[in-house]
Amino acid sequence: MVSEGQYRVVMQIRGSISFEESGSGPLAVFVHGYPLDHRLWLDQLEALSDIRHCVAPDLPGFGSSQPLGMFTMETVADSIAAFVGNEQADVVALSMGGYVALALWERHPEVVRSLALLDTKAGADTPEAREGRSAQAAQVAEQGTGSLVEGMTRALLAPQAGGDAKRRLAEMIEATTPQAVIAALQAMAGRRDRTEVLSTIDVPAAVLVGALDTLTPPTVAVEMATRIPNATVSVIPGAGHLTPIEAPDDVSALLRHFFAR
Repeated sequence: MVSEGQYRVVMQIRGSISFEESGSGPLAVFVHGYPLDHRLWLDQLEALSDIRHCVAPDLPGFGSSQPLGMFTMETVADSIAAFVGNEQADVVALSMGGYVALALWERHPEVVRSLALLDTKAGADTPEAREGRSAQAAQVAEQGTGSLVEGMTRALLAPQAGGDAKRRLAEMIEATTPQAVIAALQAMAGRRDRTEVLSTIDVPAAVLVGALDTLTPPTVAVEMATRIPNATVSVIPGAGHLTPIEAPDDVSALLRHFFAR
């Protein structure tokens, strides 16, 4: 679990993006999902700091980052590319972060050294999913982000998830502004299908998924991995949709092995 390790660095800001970093070596950028922030990755920042310069940004409008004029998967991907700059990065991305990562690969492949996709999918929303996002946006507009905690705990975490994972999830949700939540919901509902992009990925790739993930289940992960040339797929026992905080040691060990390829 997260502790105050010797490599941890306090929150910093580069341009309009806030981030936390640790370690040294090749750059690894960790892209969080919805409705979360960089704290999703604190265990990995600590565990992998001996082999990577680990950087976990807050996506625009989330955490301490400034919002964009228009939040879409493409504009967020552009902001991550600008954040990486002239370097290349091992991109590790979960859920909505995976949607951003696929847009990043499509638009800025030169910044991607490898790609690890966690608990995500390449397809667009179904009509039913779009309706659900619209209802959630209305709920947040009326009741605030705290109203999401109970339902999202059930949706995102495995039934047996520990108290630490539940606490961290609640803290991240409650810290996210209604404006960021609504913008992200609209962007995810309107994102396009990037299934065809998977076959173009010619960098090392890994797909990780919780065995109990009901939002993007292992069947989806396996199908996605079969479309990416030479991708590996790992199913993490006992975890739901938020594997980095439900099974942090497993995720860190799998990423360590992947980075060593």
